Amino acid sequence: MKRAALVASAMLLAACGTVDANDAQRSDDVTGNLPATGAEATARPDRAPVETSPPNARGQQPAFAGQTRAPAAEATEVEVTAVVDGLASAWALEFLPDGRMLVTEKAGTMRILPAGGGQGIEVTGVPEVDARGQGGLLDVALSPGFAEDRLIYFSFSEPREGGNGTTLARARLSEQGGTVALENVEILFRQMPTWRSTKHYGSRIVFTPDDKLFLVLGERSDPRPRVQAQQLDSHLGKVIRLNLDGTVPDDNPFVGRDDARPEIWSYGHRNLQSATLDGQGRLWTVEHGPRGGDELNRPEPGKNYGWPVITYGIDYSGKPIGEGITAREGMEQPVYYWDPVIAPSGMAYYDADLFPEWRGNMLIGGLASQGLVRLILDGDRVTGEERIDLGHRIRDVKVGPDGAVYAVTDRSGGQILRVAPSRS
Repeated sequence: MKRAALVASAMLLAACGTVDANDAQRSDDVTGNLPATGAEATARPDRAPVETSPPNARGQQPAFAGQTRAPAAEATEVEVTAVVDGLASAWALEFLPDGRMLVTEKAGTMRILPAGGGQGIEVTGVPEVDARGQGGLLDVALSPGFAEDRLIYFSFSEPREGGNGTTLARARLSEQGGTVALENVEILFRQMPTWRSTKHYGSRIVFTPDDKLFLVLGERSDPRPRVQAQQLDSHLGKVIRLNLDGTVPDDNPFVGRDDARPEIWSYGHRNLQSATLDGQGRLWTVEHGPRGGDELNRPEPGKNYGWPVITYGIDYSGKPIGEGITAREGMEQPVYYWDPVIAPSGMAYYDADLFPEWRGNMLIGGLASQGLVRLILDGDRVTGEERIDLGHRIRDVKVGPDGAVYAVTDRSGGQILRVAPSRS
């Protein structure tokens, strides 16, 4: 049986050198043998799924075997340590090359935390954010060339005339005399149209090996804007792809079309808050569904992922979304979905050595499930699922320099939790 021991205010290993409306309805062992890796280690098709509650959408059926409720994976014995306490609705974590942690907090604060924990140093020069509802200072990521250029990229809900929207910026992280500041802040991209809403900003940043970046965007939730997830002249409900300077790559799928925004990579998404690359450099995302219908996808260029025309799950009112259908020609099926939901936020591909049996697995933060969701993949299919209960809403997930998994809890009094193999 899995054992999670929470040890507060511990030190990192030396090697380390407001409620989502989508979440409201969610409240939304290795043997003595040499360990195998990935799917071989823990996929057990004879096991019952970890999810036993009835789905919200009782009449819906998966499109193929294993699309939901995969068999339970072999449980992992873990030790959980709180390495940072007292964060204020933290949203994202990024490790600096020296093992310190760069953290964003929803209200608009960015901090550098020492490797041993503590409140650290506040970074000045952060632009104004609209922190109402689900908005605020959101994701942060180091430039691929950070060691030389000291650039960071960050996303935030930008207050604008007529409303707000998700904005991507970059700046130089300058440290001098014990102070840290953002210098030369440059806006690279603004989600359009501007909308008067406080929900569904999406907002994860992922760099690719070919010096591009993905930014995932929500569709602003409400019935009027959500339909724009199907419109190519709108950024709402899209995955976008940019060059590192914010310009549009020539090989984006809709470049040259007068009826489409050239930044778009894929469309028909709801509220994406989880994104990462796999070991082949391919993008994977998880998006919030309504009541049911959280989706794992591998977005491909130019493809339509269906929202709000097709979806698993139902509306918060209990009524069907649109026609209540889950499939239509020309629209992609999710690789995997959850009903009831996990309320996903943050995602990491595990390729370190500390958990050899986890290599090649996806780790997803759960706001409603209050822990980590581990998915075992065989090719592009999910063959096993594990739920690791951390007792907190998890907003971001990162694999640390030491191979441990670091989970960021949100809300006031938030923590950064270090998840490592049990030593017993």
